Formats: sequence, structure tokens, C-alpha cells
Amino acid sequence: MGDPHRVGVVGLGFISRAYLDTLVNHPEVSIVAVADLDASRSAEVAATIPAAEALSVEGLLARPDVQTVLNLTIPAAHADISLAAIDAGKNVYVEKPLAVTFPDGRAIIERAASAGVRVGCAPDTVLGTGTQTARAAIDSGLIGRPMSATAVMVTPGHERWHPNPDFYYAPGGGPLLDMGPYYISALIHLLGPVRAVTGVASRLRAERVIGSGPRTGQRIPVGVDTHVSGILEHANGALSTVTTSFDGVRTTAVPIEVHGEAGSLAVPDPNHFDGTVRHFALGGTEWRALEAQAGYTEAARGIGLIDLVRSDDQRPPRAGGDVALHLLETMTSLLRSAAEGRRIELTTVVRRPAAVPLTPAEQWQASHAYGH
Repeated sequence: MGDPHRVGVVGLGFISRAYLDTLVNHPEVSIVAVADLDASRSAEVAATIPAAEALSVEGLLARPDVQTVLNLTIPAAHADISLAAIDAGKNVYVEKPLAVTFPDGRAIIERAASAGVRVGCAPDTVLGTGTQTARAAIDSGLIGRPMSATAVMVTPGHERWHPNPDFYYAPGGGPLLDMGPYYISALIHLLGPVRAVTGVASRLRAERVIGSGPRTGQRIPVGVDTHVSGILEHANGALSTVTTSFDGVRTTAVPIEVHGEAGSLAVPDPNHFDGTVRHFALGGTEWRALEAQAGYTEAARGIGLIDLVRSDDQRPPRAGGDVALHLLETMTSLLRSAAEGRRIELTTVVRRPAAVPLTPAEQWQASHAYGH
């Protein structure tokens, strides 16, 4: 296997724990440095990771043995940190979205190509057995030619549980850029790339009230659309209808449904790695659960970075920068379509990432769990 791939983590907020649980002590990865704007947090986290050093962001990017930067900063900082890492000659794996704006995302991909480094980007939930089993069913012809899909995400908003939810309501946030990546990435894996979009959006509240933590009761401004619906025209002719909302309490809608000439699939929540895929055949009488047929078993956040480490010239990263840029253009074009009242054709063209064979947990997981 060789020496572990050396990773530096920038941004040690809420989501970092999930990544560290997967990556610390993994035989193929070594976390050698961590950095955060809060130096005390960096020191605290570094103390729990063997051989990790707490550094400033500048110090981490300058450290010569860091091969890949795991960028877990807030969305507004994604582009700056990623570009700085690329300029330092390092690969980048970014928490979603790739960037706040499509031009910034394109700059990341173009500069990485010029520098000869790789880019990966969340979400990697689509590499688990839920989405991948649904993809395998579609690719096998189980539902015939896929014709359409629906994707629905409805929640009252993250301010209910997140102690510092401000960035969810700033540029780069909102239900589409925050939660849309899970659903639209899944649709790209299931049905292929998108060629055009039409969107509508609303923003009916100017403020939100924090519901937990030391800032409970504090009001924060809303600077983004909080309910976005749209139609995705896939290159294969299928149409997907997408709704992401911070303006509802609950929904009974299946997270994703895919409809074909010979049947339909109910796909589990793409915010999770696993879940049961259900099939209803044309002429049938009931939904039938499918056994897991593909995907990383018992996967967790960070599997996309492991997949990137294992990629090569023959097999690009499945959670790669090209798909992330296409996803970003899809989402920002939906918002632009809503603002301008017109259909928008996309400029990026990608291939569906390689399917994930059914991979037992012991073939990808760490040798033992990370403890704090």
C-alpha cells in the first residue's frame, strides 16, 4: 500500500468531527496538520490525533509534506482556501458546495488543471449503498428507460439546531446550495448530467430566530432565497423536478423517486449513505425492497477523500471536481433562472462518475475508530 497519504485539515467546525471519525487512524491516510481561525480549537483537536500538528492556515499550506488539503471552512471561504492550496501545489477536497459562485468554482478547477493537482468535493453520500443500488437498478434496465424523477427536501431551517446558523442565510447558503448538493448529485449519478434548468424561488421572511446554544433567541438576517423549485433537463432526455425548502415543517414525500417505462424506484435520503431502495414494477401490486447491489457499505463522510486517494489517471475521483463544478452550475443557474424568469442552458458537460461496486466495509474503513 505504501506510505499513508498526508492530509491537512482547514476548518474544525461542526462537520469536521464526522470527517475525522472516518479519516483518523485510516491506514491509507495520515492527518498531519490541522488549522482553524480559532487557534485554541486547533490545539484541542491536534491533541486528539496522533502526529497531527496545530498550525495557522498559512503554516499548514506551507508545510511541504501535506499532499491534500481537506477544506472544511464555511462556503464563503471555500474558493480562497482551495485556490491557496492549489497554488501551494496540493490536492484539495472541499466540503460542499465547491464555491459560492460558478466563476469561483471554475477558477478552482482550471487552476488545479494547470497545477497538475486533483480536486474532490462533497457530497460523497452518493457513493454509499443507497444511491448506488438505485443506480445499479436503473443501469440494469429494471425500470426500463428512465423518464422522470422528483427530489424533495423540506425543513423548517437549520437555525433550530445549529448554534451559529448565520452562514446558512448568507450567500453560499440557503436550502439549494446547502442541501441541494445531496439531491442533485444523486440525480446526476442516477440519470446523468444536466443540460438546462428552469427555476423559481421565494424569500418570505427577512429574519430567522436561533433556537439553540448561547445565542438562543437572537435574530439573524436572511440574505438568500429559502424555497427553491426547479426542473432539470438531463442530457438523456429525462426531466427531474427538484424542491429544496427551509420554509416547511415536514413532508411525506419520498426524498427521490425515479420513474421509467417499466417501473418506479423510491430512493433513500441522499443526505445519508445507505437506506432501502424500493421498486414498483409496471403491472405490480406493491413496492418491493431491493438488496444492496452496489456502493461502499457502511460508508461515512470522508469516503470521497479515500476514493480520491485511490483514484488514478484511468479512474478519476467519483466525488470529483468536474462533477462538483457541474453541480454548482446547475444550482446557481436555477437561482439565476428564478431571478431572470427564463430557461438557462448549462455550459459544463460531464460524464457520470464510475459506478461503485458493492464494497464491504472492511475494504475501506479505518483499522480502528477515532476517539476524542
